[in-house]
Amino acid sequence: MAAGSPAAGGEEHGGLRAALGGLTTRGRSFLAAGLAAAVCAYVLGQRDLLRVGLLLAVLPLICVAVLYRTRYRVAAGRRLSPSRVPAGSEARVHLRMDNVSRMATGLLMLQDHVPYVLGPRPRFVLDRVEPGGRREVSYRVRSDLRGRYPLGPLQLRLSDPFGMCELTRSFSAYDTLTVIPRTEPLPPVRLAGEASGYGDGRQRSLALAGDDDVIPRTYRQGDELRRVHWRSTARHGELMVRREEQPQRARCTVLLDTRRIAYQGAGPDSAFEWAVSAAASALVHMLERGFAVRLLTDTGSSVPSPGADGFTGSTQDSADSAGLMMDTLAVVDHSDGAGLSRAYDVLRGGNEGLLVAFVGDLDEEQAAVAARMRQRSGGAVAFVLDSGQWVTSGAVAGAVEERLRQLREAGWTAVAVPPGAALAELWRQAARERADTAPAGGTDGFSGGWS
Repeated sequence: MAAGSPAAGGEEHGGLRAALGGLTTRGRSFLAAGLAAAVCAYVLGQRDLLRVGLLLAVLPLICVAVLYRTRYRVAAGRRLSPSRVPAGSEARVHLRMDNVSRMATGLLMLQDHVPYVLGPRPRFVLDRVEPGGRREVSYRVRSDLRGRYPLGPLQLRLSDPFGMCELTRSFSAYDTLTVIPRTEPLPPVRLAGEASGYGDGRQRSLALAGDDDVIPRTYRQGDELRRVHWRSTARHGELMVRREEQPQRARCTVLLDTRRIAYQGAGPDSAFEWAVSAAASALVHMLERGFAVRLLTDTGSSVPSPGADGFTGSTQDSADSAGLMMDTLAVVDHSDGAGLSRAYDVLRGGNEGLLVAFVGDLDEEQAAVAARMRQRSGGAVAFVLDSGQWVTSGAVAGAVEERLRQLREAGWTAVAVPPGAALAELWRQAARERADTAPAGGTDGFSGGWS
């Protein structure tokens, strides 16, 4: 909510000279006509014409003085609904104006500053607002381009009843609309070699064996008596048992290749924008499946921040982490890096669970770096884009097939992305290919599936 309360006419803001600069075309015409009539009356000796000239010249000046000395105050606010919206969807901006003075206002015009990509600049005309009164208006904004767009500051334009003068006052506060990438719902397919977020096949971590390290809970029907924690039982006066097993959320890293040299073309339908939207869809899908997720780029930057382990934490803060990752994707741009080595350095730090990568053009060297990433992940799926084919709308080139073969030999499930492809279908294709190549009983130490 943006708010402010400038004095609509009771502060200097440039003095009387600024007020005279607010004369409208009508006011300037009246002033010029009055002066011309006065000069003609003096030359011709026509006293009646002089009176008319003085009336025409004085009227706009009186309007300026009255409007300049008006001393009512107003407060305004702005509210976005919602403040984060997918590309191509609409958001509504609500404006509120309160007259906090003891006198009614005259004719007011509200104007909000909006970037051109969100639509035309909205203007609203408000008639007399009674003392303590409130007026609310709203308008819609929409953008096909992701990004962060400032809305404001809000301008208030005052006008006299004759339309001779207009004075503009600006509020200082503004809000930011975040346009995130479009996301596509993905099918709940099962991919051999990947553990589900919770349930059968999940990884577990055992609690430490020391009495001081366990977290006991109340005894439940069916608990084994050997798990009774006698020290806690004596302390609480009821049977308490050890929590010997704590579920650990399976992990998923979504790698987005942002190298400038890896993509050609620009605009909403370019290969790079497809990769950004696909990464956003994968993040949302894996979070919904209960995975601990993080976003990694070729620059080595990780979202959430590399704090404890760099992944989303508990279920309670997953929503905040998802919003943070979406905000990052809303403004992500091409990097000037030439390779994927920084991302590899981050991945080789430990077992990263599932790795889902969206990469652009790969030369032989970078394909080898990507192939080594597979060694530190429980499962790896790569969606490879040939941006040159996206520009020419052609078939997948032989060089891309060679890169796919190189990744598959390293254990990746590699899928080529043709121009304008639907991620949901490619998601199913990746599941089918991995199911065809995975040994019976699962791989990589996992017994679950991609669901």
